[in-house]
Amino acid sequence: MRGATVLTRPARAEVAEAPPMHRLHVPTPNLLPLAVGTFDTFGPEARADFPHRHTFYEIVHVTGGTGSHVVDLARWPLRPPHLCVIVPGQVHHWEDARDLEGSLLLFTDHFLVDHPEDRELLRRLGGRPWLSLDPVAQSSTTRLMDDLHEEYRRGADGFDTVLRSLLHVLVVRAARAARLSGSPLPAPVRTRADVVAVEFARLIADADPALWSVAACAERIGVSPGHLTEAVKTATGRTPGRLIREARTAEAKRLLARTDLTVRQVAVRVGLADPAYFCRFFRRETGVSPGDFRRGGEIHHDHRIPSIAANWRRP
Repeated sequence: MRGATVLTRPARAEVAEAPPMHRLHVPTPNLLPLAVGTFDTFGPEARADFPHRHTFYEIVHVTGGTGSHVVDLARWPLRPPHLCVIVPGQVHHWEDARDLEGSLLLFTDHFLVDHPEDRELLRRLGGRPWLSLDPVAQSSTTRLMDDLHEEYRRGADGFDTVLRSLLHVLVVRAARAARLSGSPLPAPVRTRADVVAVEFARLIADADPALWSVAACAERIGVSPGHLTEAVKTATGRTPGRLIREARTAEAKRLLARTDLTVRQVAVRVGLADPAYFCRFFRRETGVSPGDFRRGGEIHHDHRIPSIAANWRRP
């Protein structure tokens, strides 16, 4: 296999502290930042039952099995066939999974160089990660995954461009399936302001508290805070500050729901060193205290973490 994830099962104490981060490992220089395989070829950790994050995208085509798949705060029962999109930073794991069958496609942001617009589609799909496939969509997805497997396995001349093209088709068709299920799609990126807003969305989705400020994001993108604010408001109708607060709240929910971190520790991890202020912030954003949220049965079916893509304005 040309690439594989570093999927080492953490000690239980590490799980209690924070979801571990898995990275896509490509062992030989100049090979593609992509891996294709099945649950069996990736090994037992492809069925990881402990919450973890990725630095890469994962598309899972589930064709068999029972149990549930938990993504962020949503528990999705397995009634195959399904297509699932997990984006960098999301927390997920398999729960009571039995006889899982299907294909996995792992790739980094760099693999999208030929189709950069797919980044936003993938982010949108990450907000609606669990798609049930009708017979037509299932047949089409199976053919695409088989073609991806074959191109990846053979490595013939030009296989990298073919793989990128096949991935683009898969992403577009997944977006169509999401639209048919009632999930609106973001408008295409057309202007410089849209490009700035998309880059802002990517930064705040990475769960890095150091970037959860307008000034820090503007500096990283290379624009002024005023220009960033104007671009994001034009694209989404909302201010960067509002979207940063939503990102901070979403990360706090993940940590409260999926770890044993204390409220003080969660506050620090989301960039709010004062736990009293964090509790006021969390209650203002959610209507409940961190403790009540943790005690209230936080994992639900179809409980989605909001994303900037969900707020995108159509032209």
